Amino acid sequence: MSELESRLTATIRDIPDFPKPGILFKDITPILSDPDLMNDVVAWMVERFGGAGVTAVVGMESRGFIFGAPLAMRLGCAFVPARKPGKLPYDSVGVDYALEYGTARLEMHSDAVGPGDKVLVVDDLLATGGTAAATNSLIKKLGADVVANCFVIELGFLAGRDALGGIPVESIVNY
Repeated sequence: MSELESRLTATIRDIPDFPKPGILFKDITPILSDPDLMNDVVAWMVERFGGAGVTAVVGMESRGFIFGAPLAMRLGCAFVPARKPGKLPYDSVGVDYALEYGTARLEMHSDAVGPGDKVLVVDDLLATGGTAAATNSLIKKLGADVVANCFVIELGFLAGRDALGGIPVESIVNY
C-alpha cells in the first residue's frame, strides 16, 4: 500500500446506511479539509496522465468537479462538466443510463469536446460503472476519444471496470 493510499484510507469516512439501509457510503469530504492531501491526490493524477496528451478533463456531477477542475488546470487543458439535465445554459447533448432503480441522464455542451480531443474522465468513486460508462458514451457521441477513467476510490467488488468497455481505469484506493 502506497503512502498516499494509506493516508486516504485513514481519512475517508465510512457512513453506514447512507443514502439507504445496507449501503456503506465512502465520504470524501474529509479529504477536502486537508489541502496537502488534496494536492497529493491531484499530483497523483497528474503523474499518471501528464504525458497522455489530454486536451480535456471531464468531471461528472458533482464530486468529479472537485478533482477534475484542479487536474485540468495542472494539465493545462480544458475542464468540462458532465451535468444533470437542465443545468447547462447552452446547447447540450445528453445520454440516458440505467440506475439500480430507474434511469438518469447526463448532459454536456454540444461544443465541449469534439474530434481530435483526448479526454480524461474523473470522479471521486467508481462503483458499478454506470455513470462513468454513460459519460464515456457521451464523449464518444461528441466525436472525442476517452483516454482513461480516473477515480480516487474504486469499489472493486462491484466490478465497475467491466462496464467501461476496456477503457483504462486508474484509482488510488480500491476496496
